Amino acid sequence: MTNHHENRRQVLYWRLLARLFDGQEQAALERGSMAVVDDIGLPAAVLDPSVSVDTVVQRFPELADELPGLLAPPAQDDPAGSADDAADHADPAGNAAGQVGADEVRRAALASKLLLNIFATGSGDVSAGQLANWQADAAWYQRACGTAPGRRDGVLGAIEGDLVRRMRLREVLADPALARQLTPSMSLIEQLLRDKSNLSGVALANAKALIRRFVDEVAEVLKTQVQQTSVGTIDRSIPPKRVFRNLDLDRTIWKNLPNWSPTDERLYVDRLFYKQTAKRTTPARLIVVVDQSGSMVDAMVNCTILASIFAGLPKVDVHLVAYDTKALDLTPWVHDPFEVLLRTQLGGGTDGMAALELARPKIIDPRNTVMVWISDFYEWKSQEVFDGLQAVHRSGAKLIPVGSVSSGGQQSVNPWFRQRLKDQGTPVLSGHVRKLVSELKNFLN
Repeated sequence: MTNHHENRRQVLYWRLLARLFDGQEQAALERGSMAVVDDIGLPAAVLDPSVSVDTVVQRFPELADELPGLLAPPAQDDPAGSADDAADHADPAGNAAGQVGADEVRRAALASKLLLNIFATGSGDVSAGQLANWQADAAWYQRACGTAPGRRDGVLGAIEGDLVRRMRLREVLADPALARQLTPSMSLIEQLLRDKSNLSGVALANAKALIRRFVDEVAEVLKTQVQQTSVGTIDRSIPPKRVFRNLDLDRTIWKNLPNWSPTDERLYVDRLFYKQTAKRTTPARLIVVVDQSGSMVDAMVNCTILASIFAGLPKVDVHLVAYDTKALDLTPWVHDPFEVLLRTQLGGGTDGMAALELARPKIIDPRNTVMVWISDFYEWKSQEVFDGLQAVHRSGAKLIPVGSVSSGGQQSVNPWFRQRLKDQGTPVLSGHVRKLVSELKNFLN
């Protein structure tokens, strides 16, 4: 009996592999898989990659409870429930092992549905509806893997990016009904930023609305990571103000303990201690320099939004410079990342010297300044740019070179720059944006 179930599961997986790597139907595997699915009581739509997972679940609601955790690593065995589980899964003849085999066949059929819908995306043009269906399927896939649906990185992000590139985006944006079906993502925002100069009227308005939605969503996430940041440190050169609200009661008692009188059972206080509350009033200056070449879109979007959040904090003076072959001072719009992104121009080469010429004069009080430089550091004037960054570091300003600040993953960084920046004690930061938030909080606290 178990071999029979194993054979049926193999038919489903061979069919999955054939469709993923060949793309063409193979009659024998299709017929065999259809027979298996029908025999275990699943709908034929489970085998049809053109039918979204959402559609299948809407038609057959009972499947909604089977998909979450389907592809997650198995949990540790629970000895307390093993006997009951075996009884629950036993077949009428008492053959528990046979029923478990049938469950595995069912799981294989549902797993094949998820994997085929996610990874077999074909070629050619993609409509907004197809992208929306894929994004909904990706959410089901993430639940099946035991993770919460959300922003996609790695393989899922690459697939989504490919789908977005294959869309006839201008036609979609010109149709409000189709544009509303688009879900903002980093891949989509990149396409919109690249093509914004070719958009006008309704299409441009819809593109701006999508960028605004994405900016707001990312900003909410980043705000939760920044909200605990306190700016301004206690200035111990200023004597504490001797008022009751500043009285340090614990320290006062501790320091006067030698004056305790056992006879009177009283503590005689001959000195009061006060808490120091005065803070430095000089704002910390944060200079963010962003490489706006096409390879840095993720970092640019995240850092532009992050700069706006820090700009909203008291005692932080934020300046923003974007560059490719020319540098642009975007400080007047730093409070509105949406406006900043609309003023960026993706692509082109990189000339860090242009950015240095614009950014270095902003360093007035080096000890109170942090410069965040976001780039993959593939410069055509490598030595000159490094010398300029080294001068910033030696001035006493804090230099934070950043290779990437995405929701995860690594950015390709020029090895020549990576090693030299590491040698001077300012290693390139790459990975999750939380790393940069932590670095900035440490400087500002």
